[in-house]
This record gives sequence, structure tokens and C-alpha cells, in this order.
Amino acid sequence: MQVDYIIVGFGLAGMAMAKELEDKGHSFVVLDNASQVSSRVAAGVFNPVILKRFTPVWNADEQLENLVPFYKEISQRLKKEYVMYFETLKVFKSIEDQNNWFMACDNPLLEKYMNPKILKNKVHGVQYFEGFGEVKGTGRVLVKKMLEDYTTYLKSKHQFLSDSFEYEALEVGENHVTYKNMQAKKVVFAEGYGLKENPYFNYLPLTGTKGEMLFIKAPDLKLSEQIKSALFVLPMGEDVYWVGATFNWTDKTLGATSKGRKELLEKLNSMLTVPYQVLEQFGGIRPTVKDRRPLLGKHPIHKNLIVFNGLGTRGVMIAPTAAKKLYQHVENNQPLEKELSIERFTALYPQDVSHI
Repeated sequence: MQVDYIIVGFGLAGMAMAKELEDKGHSFVVLDNASQVSSRVAAGVFNPVILKRFTPVWNADEQLENLVPFYKEISQRLKKEYVMYFETLKVFKSIEDQNNWFMACDNPLLEKYMNPKILKNKVHGVQYFEGFGEVKGTGRVLVKKMLEDYTTYLKSKHQFLSDSFEYEALEVGENHVTYKNMQAKKVVFAEGYGLKENPYFNYLPLTGTKGEMLFIKAPDLKLSEQIKSALFVLPMGEDVYWVGATFNWTDKTLGATSKGRKELLEKLNSMLTVPYQVLEQFGGIRPTVKDRRPLLGKHPIHKNLIVFNGLGTRGVMIAPTAAKKLYQHVENNQPLEKELSIERFTALYPQDVSHI
């Protein structure tokens, strides 16, 4: 089999690259063993404002500009709708919170997204402190369903293999690579936290943070907006809510923990005033980088090996823009911005590369 690209991994990064390649008429095949679940357990919320500090998300305008047509085109391709819009309400716990909100509303990068009027109406079931701030233009991508449907779509075209990638079976030539019975011009590694096992790119500082979340049922809550306080509470329909999330920089296991459950319930109990039932607890490892920027680019030596990783906690926002820029870099040699390119970590590349 001969293809232009092999894509390893099919989370948000792998899917975004597959869409970009299909749009541009390239042949490709995806290999994914479903070992990395961060995209599939992601809430998929997009929000241009970092509500912990009332600061703009990096590159938010460009990301949102690309986000809308990207997911609209996927919906058209798969004949299903994957984006839902809602407002987000930030709980103010003090007058200082309000003052910081007013200051942020004067920021030209934020004013279009933030309502300067403090909402004083109480929200039934939510602990009331000093009112709420409203963020406009937020929403959610149904990531898990979208990835499942896109996988089915690619399988129907014989472009998806449910298989682990064996690095030792990869032979890298000057102008092509050979992998088992396949020959390709390039390989894109979009493995999420699985990058730590990749002998070509494991020098990159992908730290990974574990996040644990809950599904709860709360018939008396009746929210239509996302509430953000110590946690986010996101309505899912039929009185079910997605609650999250924890941030653990040391635990790299995928399973739910009693420590994570305790933290989630303590914070949730400080937010809600109505009874609820925990339906499920789950977790995943976010592919995060210390400088909170993606990892995009070509291998320092093997230029036909590409990395697409480090989307972190905002993958649904970053992936569409990152895929476009990575494609232009790989196919047309357009330079990547320094804060996107793995060249910012060239000093970490090992001197002894005999193992690859």
C-alpha cells in the first residue's frame, strides 16, 4: 500500500490532520489503538476567556475564527451536528472578583466576549455569593461522538486501522518511510500522552496532567448555562451534568481515584445547594506542555517524521488552527511561529541518537 501520509493516533490532533489532508486531496491511513483517551473524555468546551485570571486565551480570535467552519464542515461531512452553544456564568465569590471582572471587560481582547453588567439574579441550585459574570460565545464540541463517527467514516473508506504502532517496524528513508506493508511520504505522530513512548520525539517536554471528572444527575438544578466556580458544571440534558475537573501533575494513571473523587465532591458541595447523584467518575491524561503551547513540527534529523501534540486543555479550540499551520509547514515549508514549533526545544534533543 502506498499513501502520502500515515497518521499515528486519532484524538483531536489526529482527526484535525486527517481532515486537513482529505481537504487537500492527499491519501492517508490512520493507525490508532485507543490507548490514549484524553480527547474521548474531554468535555470539549470552548471559551476564549481564562476565568481563573480573567485573561484572554492565547490566540483566541484566530482559533475561534477557524473553529466554526472546521466543525461545521465535519458536521456536513458526517451528516451530524457536533457543536452546541451556550453562555457561561462565572460565580463571583467577592467584590474583588467583580472589580477584576470590570477591569478585564476594558481589555480590547476581551470586551467582545464579556458582559460588563453583573448578573444579580440567583440561579436555582447554585450557591450565590456576589452575582455572576457572563461570557458570550462559549460552547461545546461533542468530541467523543465526533471521533467515533469520524472513525466509522474512515473505516468505510479503508483509511483506518485499529492497531498499535510498532516503532521498530518503521524504516525511515530520505524521501519516504516504510512501515510493514505500507510506504508513505510522511508520518504524523498525534499520540497524545503516548508521545512519551515515541523514540523519535520523547525528548520533547510533554508533561501531561491527569484530569478526573464526574457525571451527576441533579433533577432540581435545571441549568441551561455552564456554571464556572471551583469546578465547571455543564448541562448534558435529561438532568445530567458534566462536572470537572481536577489537575494532577504526578499521577499518570488513567483510572479514577478516591483522592480525585474527594476533591471533586468537596468543591461541588461548595457550589450546589440541591441534591445530586454521582453516576460516573472517569479520568484521562491531558497532553500538556509547561509553556502551554502546542508541539508542532518536523523531526530534527528525519524531516519526513512530523509531530502534532501538546494541545493541552483547549484542544477543541487549538486543533483546527494548528492543523492548518502544520500542513502549510510540512507541504509548503511555511515557517511555524516560534511558540508553536518544536524548534524551541532543540537544546533538549539528545546528542546520542544511535537508538533511532
